[in-house]
Amino acid sequence: MPKTSARLLSLLSLLQTRRDWPGQLLAERLEVSPRTVRRDVDRLRELGYPIAAIKGPDGGYRLGAGMELPPLLFDDDQAVALAVALQTAAVTGAGIEEAAVRALGTVRQVMPARLRHRVDALQVTAVDGPGTRPNPQVAPGVLMTLSAAVRAREVLRFDYDPVSPPETAARADPAATAPRRVQPHHLVTRGGRWYLLAWDLDRDDWRTFRVDRITPRTPTGPRFTPRELPGGDVAAFVAGRFQGSDGTGGRPCLGEVVLDLPASVVSTYTRDGVVEELGPDRCRLVLGAWSWPGLAASIGRFDADIEVIGPAELKDAFAHLARRYAKAAAGGPTEPTTPPPHDRARC
Repeated sequence: MPKTSARLLSLLSLLQTRRDWPGQLLAERLEVSPRTVRRDVDRLRELGYPIAAIKGPDGGYRLGAGMELPPLLFDDDQAVALAVALQTAAVTGAGIEEAAVRALGTVRQVMPARLRHRVDALQVTAVDGPGTRPNPQVAPGVLMTLSAAVRAREVLRFDYDPVSPPETAARADPAATAPRRVQPHHLVTRGGRWYLLAWDLDRDDWRTFRVDRITPRTPTGPRFTPRELPGGDVAAFVAGRFQGSDGTGGRPCLGEVVLDLPASVVSTYTRDGVVEELGPDRCRLVLGAWSWPGLAASIGRFDADIEVIGPAELKDAFAHLARRYAKAAAGGPTEPTTPPPHDRARC
């Protein structure tokens, strides 16, 4: 490779590693004169790289963003990480599978043989768990719209598809199909699905919306001052909501039991709980849900003896379900059983 071409690649690599580079420092790193650096910068500009000159006592350069994406340089670890990320893009639900495959082919084609062998040795296949449904796809344009509203801190308006048919949902609750107005806080991906964490202006509360059910409306609303998220941790807040948390750190529908099963078995089928090994065939499980009967039913799916540690509401929920199941097994009357008072409302 000609010396000048090699130097241009070295210069481009340096410009990508930090925001601003003093001209004298670049000259020292490349072992050339500042005048040669200026000429090399002009050559890179001719190739389409937007390099801005920085005014100041020493002067300098900054690699900026242009109208088109120019060729980039990656070190070995970055190239492998990019290839792995593109292989796993299919499980994100972002609707970018085809583009990811094409990008992976482009990256792989220009890789040196030593890196291509490393990437080819790692083949990732996305497999759904037992009984899971395919993750709904989200249009990349919707993700970009929501992300832009989060970044700009602008009120977002959107239509939200109900779980039940629109006409049924409208008869049950007209507000269910009305456009939503929210202050978007964060985009979150969890279990292959995308969610929007936002403050619902009409319901005066935090809400988590599935992005595949969102149809944004334009234009967006006025700018807002972000509210403080309870607990301050987005990941913990969203995980708590799925575990039955009220979003403030407390988990009113959180129960603790001991199961006569190995911890390794229980962990396999427990995504949001905490499993502690008590012996080769015994473990402690702490799990949450939106209601006590729901929590009891979730724990009851394990084919094992159960010892309820607490609280009392969980014991009552097991007794309630036991009566219901006993009637079902006996083929008796199907009149509804009355749940305990504390189970009639959502926890």
